Amino acid sequence: MLFRKLIRTAGRYRAQFISMIIMTALGIGIFVGFNMEWYTIERDISSFFERTGFSDQRIISAAGFSYEDVRKVKSIGGVENAARYISVNTSAKDGDTVALTVTEDIAVSGFIVTSGEEYDEKSADGIWLSDKYADANGIKTGDALSLGYKSVTVSGVVRGLIKSGEYLICIPDQTQLMPDYSTFGYAYISPVMLKSVIGAEFYTQINVITELETKQFRERVDRAFGKTMLTVSKDDTVSYSEAMGESEEGKTMGSILPVLFLAISVLTMVTTMHRLTASEKTQIGTLKALGFKDGTITAHYTSYAALIGVAGTALGVALGVWLGWFIMNPNGSMGTYIDMDDWSLHTPPFVWAVLVLINAFLVLIGFLSVRKMLRGTAADALRPYTPKKVRRLLIERLPLWDRLGFGAKWNLRDNFRHKARSAMTLFGTVGCTLLLVASFGMKDTMDAFLDTFYNNAMNYTYRINVDAEKASRDDVAALAEKYEADTCSGQSIQIDGQTFALEIYGISHDTQRFVGDDGGYVALSDTGAYVSRRVARDTGAGAGDTLTFSRYGESGEYTVKIEGILRSMTESVVMTEKYADSVGIGYTADMLMTKKAEVEDDPLILNTQSKKSIIDSFDTFLDVMYKMLILLVAAASALGVVVLYNLGVMSYTERYREMATLKVLGFRNRRIGGLLISQNMWMTLIGVIIGIPAGVGVLRYLLAALASEYELNLSLGPVTFIAAAALTFTVSLIVGLMISRKNKKIDMVEALKTPE
Repeated sequence: MLFRKLIRTAGRYRAQFISMIIMTALGIGIFVGFNMEWYTIERDISSFFERTGFSDQRIISAAGFSYEDVRKVKSIGGVENAARYISVNTSAKDGDTVALTVTEDIAVSGFIVTSGEEYDEKSADGIWLSDKYADANGIKTGDALSLGYKSVTVSGVVRGLIKSGEYLICIPDQTQLMPDYSTFGYAYISPVMLKSVIGAEFYTQINVITELETKQFRERVDRAFGKTMLTVSKDDTVSYSEAMGESEEGKTMGSILPVLFLAISVLTMVTTMHRLTASEKTQIGTLKALGFKDGTITAHYTSYAALIGVAGTALGVALGVWLGWFIMNPNGSMGTYIDMDDWSLHTPPFVWAVLVLINAFLVLIGFLSVRKMLRGTAADALRPYTPKKVRRLLIERLPLWDRLGFGAKWNLRDNFRHKARSAMTLFGTVGCTLLLVASFGMKDTMDAFLDTFYNNAMNYTYRINVDAEKASRDDVAALAEKYEADTCSGQSIQIDGQTFALEIYGISHDTQRFVGDDGGYVALSDTGAYVSRRVARDTGAGAGDTLTFSRYGESGEYTVKIEGILRSMTESVVMTEKYADSVGIGYTADMLMTKKAEVEDDPLILNTQSKKSIIDSFDTFLDVMYKMLILLVAAASALGVVVLYNLGVMSYTERYREMATLKVLGFRNRRIGGLLISQNMWMTLIGVIIGIPAGVGVLRYLLAALASEYELNLSLGPVTFIAAAALTFTVSLIVGLMISRKNKKIDMVEALKTPE
């Protein structure tokens, strides 16, 4: 009998049941999905790195390393394996760039073959090519491929297609945010082929697999070589740092959005279960009078909460798995950024424990709600639930009260009479507005970032990479004059054990602009150096201070004055050529920036990169981001609709007799509906007023936590605030109209004859 009653009651209060299930499903779905994302990244990428021998540390020297140098490294305590390694950007067909790579030991910084022949370390003509680059350019196994570097041409046959941990995120440098496999890829050849092509063994890196901490490893390497060596930790590589950054972003998102949805879900459950059991008070009294024990009645009504929890959890887990798959699949948003072979989804074990606790808490809410109605005798329980009387409001004692209309007075009294429902309505509109402001604001911020750094700061057409080993200063000056280009020299430096970039510019043609800390553009001064925000943060140095650094491979130190702080894509110290000369820093420019539309072949030019190709990769990034923002906007809209509709139905039920009384007094349906809608609108207005600054605060936190490497400035346009407010009001209005239509079904006689 009680089971049939459960079904009938669920049908009677289907709006409340459905809304609570949806809210629970949304909260759990987002919780499961985002936690599945970061955990899958960690598990799959860690497995991929292990299978491809991704190196933990890299020792770098432009002069190259001998076999004896490798033996020194392998003899260091804590080093598991080491191999000489080289990677250079070569020119392929149609101006494409391919990073040609050689490792002496395939177990260190190697790859896995996805199709074709297995790797042969003695092959004299075999090329193992990135499968994504091959697919984007129509290359198949068995095809001939030629790659050019300086005056050397490497020609061979594509023996296999591969994936490599070293190129998990395959971009030429940090100015390009997303891979573009149609123009940039990677390939491996054997040490035998390298020696036959260049006539000697030449490796600029020793890649190391070790569990030593970076500081400890550097100290031991410097001691083994007897000088300061340039070592780069995996934490400073794009493939590792960006992948782990994605994981951290998932953790952060998984700790914010689900909390918002689950909090609203739980609060909705509290208010709705209380109202449901209050509405069923007479039924509870009848069951007591028929001899049902309190435990049986409690279990029956608690099962409602259990039913909602189980149904919401099942739908939520399904939604979470879909969300995890949407993000983590080879053709999904993460697949456009990360290149690996295994995309198996994984869920952190704690997620299942949290789901059990959530369901236990929902059951507890149901238990506490019905227990309150069971107090006293059966006769007490048979009396209908009577809301608490409200004391006279403070505003009623003010002269303003008499000037208010009937609707305003009625809604104010109702809000204070049903504080929990009013608070939930406010919480729902705040949450909806917050998510919308954060979503639209992220789009504004990224658009401003693109405009600042790419459309304006990069004021060139091509970047020309020069062979700094072959070119003298005079050669570079001649090339710069030919292409009316500005120059840049990039070096690695060490400050207090941390690795940063030193960039020395010669700007005379306005091809590169520098973004100041306040967002405007800064003309570099010849009287000091500039540091990026992250360098300033990590070193504690600011404008007016001095900064001391050393260049790798040298024992001397340089002290420079800090002229100001810049926003930069890299962690760098920036200065002009004149200032570098004044403090005795030697350099030869290795990059030119020109506005010319064409660049001719030249033995001193390694390769070129167009500004258009960089911006095209950013468009791919924006496309991925917009898909995520659409999901957030949809979630925010669903949040607003579900919460407001559920609470609207609750308000309608609680005020059923009041509205029946108004109808008896001559109020038309439209007027009564207007009262309900106006209450929603006023609560929405307050929610929007609170939600807008809350959304700005959340976005500011997310930018600091998730995108600090881009040194973004928060940028919000008026359209964002207008759109967020308009969409929230639209949702509220639609829900209000849906609820107001129920007025036509009010039975005045039935409502007013109910005993008090």
